[in-house]
Amino acid sequence: MTITISASGASPKVITSRNMSAVPRSNADAMLRGMRLRCPACGVSPMFRKYLKVADYCPSCGEALHHQRADDAPPYFTMFIVCHIVVAGVLASEQAWQPSVLTHLLIWMPLTLALSLSLLPIVKGALVGLQWALRMHGFGEGIDPSDPQPMADPNEAKVIH
Repeated sequence: MTITISASGASPKVITSRNMSAVPRSNADAMLRGMRLRCPACGVSPMFRKYLKVADYCPSCGEALHHQRADDAPPYFTMFIVCHIVVAGVLASEQAWQPSVLTHLLIWMPLTLALSLSLLPIVKGALVGLQWALRMHGFGEGIDPSDPQPMADPNEAKVIH
């Protein structure tokens, strides 16, 4: 496969399957596609097959998405965002109206839950998009040295002579 890229005033650059990793990927575009819960590569098909379960492959472009390793980052970033919104709201409402503790609980507990559950897939999509754009964890060509190596089958008998 050969792709030719040329910028105005520059000589064309030929990219083959061997140096496909040279094709630039936009971090912002990939993260925005992820925030829209779409494939970071094409932006067409949904990234998630369930609430937070990333599809193994994009049905539109065939991009492998099973490499993603968002792990604990989405909950941490979600808590960071939600806590800033809720704490600012609690402090502002306390200064302005001084509602009772029960009123605070009735307002802020459901809001915290709703914000957390609604922002979590958006944040995870953005992080998976960023991983794709930066070619992390197998989204690029070749073996990622940070990926764990497969272990030998423990059921396989070892013969010692």
